[in-house]
Amino acid sequence: MYIDHISLMNFRTYPLLNLPLTPGVTVFLGSNGVGKTNILEAIDYSANLSSHRVSNDAPLVHVGTDRAYVRTRVVRGGQQTIMELEIAPGKSNRVRINRAAPVRAREALGINHTVLFSPEDLQLIKGDPSNRRKFIDDLAVALRPSVSAYVSDYERIMRQRNSLLKSMRGRRTDDTDLNTLRIWNEQLSLAAAHVLQARLRVLALMLPQLQRAYDQLTDGAKQLTFTYDSTVFPSISAQVLGKAALMSVDDIRSAMMRAFDEKQGDELDRAVTLVGPHRDDLVLELGGIPAKGFASHGETWSYALALRLASWYVHLEDDSSEGASPILLLDDVFAELDTARRARLGEIVASAEQVLVTCAVHTDIPDALRQGMHLVKVSPATAEAVDASELALPATEARLTYRQPGA
Repeated sequence: MYIDHISLMNFRTYPLLNLPLTPGVTVFLGSNGVGKTNILEAIDYSANLSSHRVSNDAPLVHVGTDRAYVRTRVVRGGQQTIMELEIAPGKSNRVRINRAAPVRAREALGINHTVLFSPEDLQLIKGDPSNRRKFIDDLAVALRPSVSAYVSDYERIMRQRNSLLKSMRGRRTDDTDLNTLRIWNEQLSLAAAHVLQARLRVLALMLPQLQRAYDQLTDGAKQLTFTYDSTVFPSISAQVLGKAALMSVDDIRSAMMRAFDEKQGDELDRAVTLVGPHRDDLVLELGGIPAKGFASHGETWSYALALRLASWYVHLEDDSSEGASPILLLDDVFAELDTARRARLGEIVASAEQVLVTCAVHTDIPDALRQGMHLVKVSPATAEAVDASELALPATEARLTYRQPGA
């Protein structure tokens, strides 16, 4: 799949932007801080309904306005789909698909698939567990959009259950309190079982692809693996992951209800939910030891890139039909890599149907992506065609031009 046109209104630094795109490789070239990443962020948001840079929508809306709009035209197997997404912080986001009546933004999931590589990916290795949980959940939702409803239900029910626990803290509980708590346990365990099942199935698909991706990026001297650290089950290693992924929702739900019973005293004392997917972690291992805290900077980068590449491979394995390949977004990644890894990554992603790259220095672009690429030069006020001699590129390179008012 690919996007052949994107329009932004009041998104980040762009009061208005209309930009045609093409299949193949497009490089957004410009100095730091001029808005290159904002374009990739908008495309990724249209696929996942969340930003890779911020945890809420408020920073996405242009200063002085109350909502932003992202319009994309996605081409998949020769069929076009127009999606107009309205981002309204503090309210419910909406989407119009092929100019039909507005519906919940969740209805857009599955229309566009992206895999984004960015400097923030280092937090997948070095950051707290929430980064890794989000990575797994985002991939699960991308593969099966219905998972999004279970994630939302789980978060909503957990907030309500926590409110109940807080109201029970420090006072004597009676049968009514405990019966109410059990009702919330039953609701939360059902949503949690669906989320946990989706995670385990995605991880089972990813495991072989992760080693494949790391071997392609490096000399393959070290083994990659992971362990799912669960609050419901004993730690799930790679050796038993395949069996764990076959567990039914009922089996997982029963195990969660038992865990609630075991932790009830602690939860009442601390007034917070201690059991569930929201407290799980993915322990990433490199060469038999945890990558977090032990991997070098180069190894950390390679591991993070391998996770993203593995998620791309999972997409390709899950759906090999025409036009199903996700759009690859590479945000300032090549500047962080040494020459060898830069070249290897370029060779791997060059085969994607659409690759969108941001960089500040044209020499960061690997040779594998230069053949037939399109260039968009971005500045705070305009983006215009780049003279071929300026970048010492072949004169036959295609050029795209657009103008950004205001900024």
